[in-house]
Amino acid sequence: MRLAADKWWALALFLAADVLATSAHAQIAPRAGVPPVPSGGQPPQVTFEPVPSELLQVSPGGLTSAQVGGRAAETSYNAKAQVEAMKSAAARVDEAWASFLPRLSGVASYTRLSPLTPPSLFGSTPALPNVKVTNPNEPEFNQFFTNAWTPLYNGLRNASFPIFVDNWLLQATLTIPISDYFLRITQSYSAATHSRDAAHFDEIAARANSAADGRVAFYSWLGARGSVIVAIQALNDQKSHLALAKNQFDVGQASKSDVLRAQTNLTNAELQVVHAQNLSDLAEKQMRVAMHAKDEEAFAPGESLEVNPVPLEGNVRALIDEALTSRMEIRSIDANAAAAREQAKVGFAGQLPVVAGVGDLIYANPNSRLIPPTQEWFPTWDVGVRVTWSPNDTIAGSSNVTDLRARAAQLEAQKGTIRDNIELEVTQAFQNVREFDTSLSAAKTELESAQEAYRVTRELFNNGRATSTTLTDSETELTRARLDLLTAQVNARTARVRLEHALGRDVRLAKASSTP
Repeated sequence: MRLAADKWWALALFLAADVLATSAHAQIAPRAGVPPVPSGGQPPQVTFEPVPSELLQVSPGGLTSAQVGGRAAETSYNAKAQVEAMKSAAARVDEAWASFLPRLSGVASYTRLSPLTPPSLFGSTPALPNVKVTNPNEPEFNQFFTNAWTPLYNGLRNASFPIFVDNWLLQATLTIPISDYFLRITQSYSAATHSRDAAHFDEIAARANSAADGRVAFYSWLGARGSVIVAIQALNDQKSHLALAKNQFDVGQASKSDVLRAQTNLTNAELQVVHAQNLSDLAEKQMRVAMHAKDEEAFAPGESLEVNPVPLEGNVRALIDEALTSRMEIRSIDANAAAAREQAKVGFAGQLPVVAGVGDLIYANPNSRLIPPTQEWFPTWDVGVRVTWSPNDTIAGSSNVTDLRARAAQLEAQKGTIRDNIELEVTQAFQNVREFDTSLSAAKTELESAQEAYRVTRELFNNGRATSTTLTDSETELTRARLDLLTAQVNARTARVRLEHALGRDVRLAKASSTP
């Protein structure tokens, strides 16, 4: 029993000494740029890659997310397409307004008729008797009657319709759509106005989407530039690891496999640097495409990822109510539904008779209203009221009304779907902001822990008290912690961009770039 107690005491002394040695090594500060020297070794010569801190350095007058969003909204091709759609809708508004004016039309014509022999007024057989008056007592009267009747008789007998082969016509017609003023024109104008408003809302929504995508692309660009820094830091860690492994191998405290593994990790780190640089170039290209900026235009960050984002305020219900009153998609579908209802009224009016006032001013040569017609210009006019109706219009109009009313009901149903989607979008965006804010705080703690763990492990490996595998694991954890913090910083900002878009707060930025 005495011997067993001594063994436990010796084991306790050994463990205590090990803990004290570990604590002492943990307190050794790492040397900047040069790995610590193991006992009996020479300082390893390491050439570290310069860390491009300027990639995330804020420049006065540099690029900001708001600037990227503004340029993306201003140059959006989707918005330009909606602008053309709005112009088309505005043209239909002008067309509907022109329908309020009385319709004035004019005709000018010339007609050449084929020549023909005009027929006799009474045909080939005389229709009038050849009357003769004789009075022995009045020879002078007899002579007067004969002289007066004979020319008249011959004239009537040979009378015919005159034929004019040259016919000229100038006619102006004024039509006033009396019933359409009450049943069609006002409704058509209202429908066109609602369609124009819907196109305008669609344009603003397209610009808001482009602005949000541009701002997200900006933060992705910052994150990609930061990943280059992290990759170079990881590369320097691997260079330091390789130098330490070679030094440990030289003094017999590490195996050849440790050196080879460190060389492999160094090669992989170099590959990750190239990969990170490629991603950074791609992210910059995506941002340029979003803004439609030229390749020769130089950009530098005007925002820092190190600054904590503004804390989120409000509750989900209030934010949802804000979104439902601000989102352009809801306003657009309301305007389209209103336009369909007005068009249905126009379709219903098409089933009814049309009452119109008509007036004509005719200047013709010859004028058909002049009897007998003569080869001369003569003006005439007429006014009246015209009622037109066709049962075919009633049949076709009924189908058209049903179609337009169904379209309005369909749009109302789609509005309900959009409202549901907006509620989910706002809720998810709100949760993402809270989640990424928490992950940002956790990532900072994770990085502090990983940095300390790497420092301690590196000192232990330098003094032969930790394996190369343990150091590799700590390096991996440190790189992961750096990337996690970078990702959390980017996600915290992009989540706010998505939340602002879901709430419709970016509409002001979109309106500033929209077509009035």
